[in-house]
Amino acid sequence: MNYPETIRNLIECFKKLPGIGEKTAERLALSTLYMDDDVLKLFSLSLNNIKTKIKRCEICNNFSEENVCSICKDNTRKKDTICVVEEPKNINLFEKMGSYYGLYHVLDGLISPLDGVNPEDINISSLIDRVKKNKINEIIIAVKPSIEGETTALYITKILEGTNVKVTKIAHGIPLGADMDYIDSLTLELALEDRKEVA
Repeated sequence: MNYPETIRNLIECFKKLPGIGEKTAERLALSTLYMDDDVLKLFSLSLNNIKTKIKRCEICNNFSEENVCSICKDNTRKKDTICVVEEPKNINLFEKMGSYYGLYHVLDGLISPLDGVNPEDINISSLIDRVKKNKINEIIIAVKPSIEGETTALYITKILEGTNVKVTKIAHGIPLGADMDYIDSLTLELALEDRKEVA
């Protein structure tokens, strides 16, 4: 690569991002040369701030710039329902839908004994604390349909056994328009288990 060192360094930095290969990194690095100065300053400041300003919400473990995130602070949300997700980015999927008005809890992983990830290695104890301290009626488990996801869901359900908290799990099934030839067996099994009566 016959670029000056500054450009080569920027290309190397872009390559460290997931899904960015050599060609894309080169294109991104070169495009910054033509950015407006104000945009470039904002880009630089945002990169710096992501490490210095972003922390985890002390209630739900979501990304936040303050000790408590905007969702946990929002008094219009249903305080008796918690949707349990694997990582902070999953919250955005539900928020984009605009039809869920409860709270969230980020586990930061799933139980996976084969990988050495046990219940104490993820954020389950703080979920149980929230249930004990607040009047929670329902826990919705919204994690990926995998062995690890099922194990985590079963563990949380077992821990909350004997409480008045209803534990539900989002349905996993076959997406609309999907070709049956390309459906994996776990998705098919879950779709079969979650089948509903035809009205």
